[in-house]
Amino acid sequence: MAKTQYFTATTIDGFIADEHNSLDWLFEVDDKAGENPFASFFEGVGAFAMGATTYEWVLAHENALENPSSWLEPYGDTPAWIFTHRELPVVPGADLHFVRGDVRPVHAEMTAAAAGKNIWLVGGGELVAQFADHGLLDEVILGVAPVTLGAGAPVLPRRITSSRFALTSTRQVGQFAYLTYDLRPPV
Repeated sequence: MAKTQYFTATTIDGFIADEHNSLDWLFEVDDKAGENPFASFFEGVGAFAMGATTYEWVLAHENALENPSSWLEPYGDTPAWIFTHRELPVVPGADLHFVRGDVRPVHAEMTAAAAGKNIWLVGGGELVAQFADHGLLDEVILGVAPVTLGAGAPVLPRRITSSRFALTSTRQVGQFAYLTYDLRPPV
């Protein structure tokens, strides 16, 4: 059965980006394992969503407007939904849907587009938390990096108690500890 998954890297102290929305900390981690867990994860993805800040970071970091292959190589023609309240530039050749508002109808669109494959919630944490609030998040996969930031964007800026989480997998890949949790809907 298809799942809605939050697959993200995080610091030991629970941040997905620093206070300037930078991921520089992530690229400083020595990862000589040779294995790329994201590549095998993304094979099962049929649609994905991200917030405007994440999208803008990808545009800037990957120079995706001038070099569309930097978007198309990892994501191909997999449709993406970008949650935003403003006009944003479009990566040429990418299947992008700019949306706003309630995540529930968008989740239904994504589920139809995914055609039996999984939905990946890229981030940020506030957007993912909205899916969790409505019981639309099935699994959380955290790649924990040996870094602390002290401040920044939290993994999930909500109180979600342990009664909703069930640890299903742990593994080490280089310097990263991957933790996978099933997430039960709120009661």
